[in-house]
Amino acid sequence: MKQRTSIMSRMFILLGLLFLLPFAIAIQLFRVNVVEGDGLRDLWNSQAIDYIEIPAQRGNIFDANGSLLATNSAVYKIAVDPFAPGTTRDDLKNVGTVLSRHTNRSASYYQNKIRTAPSNSRYIVLERSISVQAYEDIRALDIRGVILEEEYKRTYNFGTLSAHILGYVNHNIDGMTGLEGKYNKLLKGESGLQQVRRDRSNRIFAFVGAPRQQPLQGYSLHTTIDSYIQAIVEEELEEGIKRNMANHGSAIVIDPKTGAIKAMANYPTFDPNSPAAAESENRRNYAVSDMFEPGSTFKLVTAVAAVEQGVVDFDEIFETPENGRVQIHGQWMRDHDPLGNLTFKETIAKSSNIATSEIAMRLDPKTYYQYARNLGFGTPTNIDLNNEIGGRLQKPFEWSGVTLPWMSIGYEVQATSLQIAQAYAAFANGGELMKPYIVSHITDEYGHVLEKTNPSTVRRVASKSTIKKLQPIFEAVVTDSGTAEWAAVDGLRIAGKTGTAQKYINGRYTSNYRASFVGYFPVEEPSYVVLVMLDEPKTSYYGGFTAGAVFKEITTRIAGLDETIRKSFSPGDTFANSDSLITPLLKGQPASSATSILEANGFAYKISGSGSTVTGQTPAASEKIERNSFIELQLGNVTDNTSSDDMVTIPDLRNMNMRGATAVLHNLGLKIERIGSGTIYNQFPLAGEKMRPGRTVVVRGKAQSMENVTQMASQK
Repeated sequence: MKQRTSIMSRMFILLGLLFLLPFAIAIQLFRVNVVEGDGLRDLWNSQAIDYIEIPAQRGNIFDANGSLLATNSAVYKIAVDPFAPGTTRDDLKNVGTVLSRHTNRSASYYQNKIRTAPSNSRYIVLERSISVQAYEDIRALDIRGVILEEEYKRTYNFGTLSAHILGYVNHNIDGMTGLEGKYNKLLKGESGLQQVRRDRSNRIFAFVGAPRQQPLQGYSLHTTIDSYIQAIVEEELEEGIKRNMANHGSAIVIDPKTGAIKAMANYPTFDPNSPAAAESENRRNYAVSDMFEPGSTFKLVTAVAAVEQGVVDFDEIFETPENGRVQIHGQWMRDHDPLGNLTFKETIAKSSNIATSEIAMRLDPKTYYQYARNLGFGTPTNIDLNNEIGGRLQKPFEWSGVTLPWMSIGYEVQATSLQIAQAYAAFANGGELMKPYIVSHITDEYGHVLEKTNPSTVRRVASKSTIKKLQPIFEAVVTDSGTAEWAAVDGLRIAGKTGTAQKYINGRYTSNYRASFVGYFPVEEPSYVVLVMLDEPKTSYYGGFTAGAVFKEITTRIAGLDETIRKSFSPGDTFANSDSLITPLLKGQPASSATSILEANGFAYKISGSGSTVTGQTPAASEKIERNSFIELQLGNVTDNTSSDDMVTIPDLRNMNMRGATAVLHNLGLKIERIGSGTIYNQFPLAGEKMRPGRTVVVRGKAQSMENVTQMASQK
């Protein structure tokens, strides 16, 4: 009996629990749905709802004429999910077949890519960039396991054109250098947000009525760069660097009235569409990020300061030593040629270091320093580009006894190419220094102008009367009696200055040089300032001969584009007809090499005689000829220029100019001692004699102003 009672008790307890279970479930349902329903629903929403970014479109970059320099282009990526519901092997095979029609790969390539992917992979990329037509054809298959993604990449429509100005972007489409880096925040815009839902598999689904924040599209930049002028500058700079076998070079074109940069080029260059393919040095904008001792282009500071302070008389005669050198505080100051007695105008035109330093030493160091600062040296120009450096200009209390005379000729001071161009732009602009700039205005996606750059005057560097007095002096530089005869363009008035400076490396000056020329035109109404700088040209280290020739080619072509300048030319002027060319040194070259050089540089030629070596040429080396003129090569069979004991045969230097003769002797390993200037009429040793490399050849030149040389020549 007791056992039965115990069993019944247990049954009643079990039945009670069974009756309580539905009641407990009902209570729990009531709590979940009624009591805590709102809170739990909010919790579910917070876990199931997410936000994805809507990328903003990066702004465009235009040139001054409205040409699109940098923009965005769509890139389509295709991937597959082999485990997507409803996706079969035949579907994946079909994808590979269709894709192969638009690529250079076979269908089996894509099948193999899917087969060799990790066994649990649900995202297998087949192509990272396919055409629009391939995208449309794949989408038409309507296969659930196909993942098509649309991305954007930065495209530079003209390849290397303006590469150092535009800069480039990284894989995140963030600007790294140039305008892309400087204006990255404005160009990039602000991304928007889209609310989406996520399911248990973490897949994203859009839903009707979801909140959406539209992106703020990137702003567009409109620059002062003229693509036509930029292309001219890049072409001529590259040609000049290759012709003169220089390491690298820079060129700048600036509007002196406004400071607007019309062109800025460096060579070697790079393609911003694939920046990683180029050496890092090639991506560097030397024009703003490299400083160097400018050499004689810095004599502008000395000339302006001397005239403004009244320490020089235009009729004054400066006597320079017959040997062309003088000792100042224990250091030798040399002229490129013995120049004799010079007026102030001839001092600048012939670029006398000795006379220039004499003038500078009449000035108070603090005064000279202030003029250099006023012309923009020792401080950044604040151009709208990244990585600009401010050069180096020591304060007077840091100067030694030789700083002032050497700074007056462009040593013991360092500047960028842009700083030099800015200083000469101030000179061309009547003494007003303008801030250089590249972006003229900024617009939004609808074309509304948000910001405009107005020309900004930094300061006045000299009075208008001083500039007016100095202008004819710097114009005389670009004449037959000046150092920049190779920069002259027939019919166009040009003023400027050459620069030749030894490179200071590892604590000492080396035999390597930088050559430069900066000038402006037309002198009557300056519209362009053009600077050309070449690093270590091998043909000649004189700025007038190397950089000046590049300047001439750039200027001639720019003048042809400018309607106002073009109208001022007569039909017979240089740019209206054929351009002038500079004859290369061919004597002593193998015939095959000589003809290759001529053909590569666009020279017409004819050959007389027979043999394997050029024994003579007409016209001689370094002469200016019209582009359609012929160079005659005389061939013969001769022995090598050096004998068994390494003797060098002296070439005929008569009727050559000093710069051409210097280049010829330099190539032969000989030194030169110059007496006088202008055209060589005598030399020692005579042509055909032999000397050991490293010895000195003495040449005598005759210029129109050197009466004593003329008298010596008539007595012989």
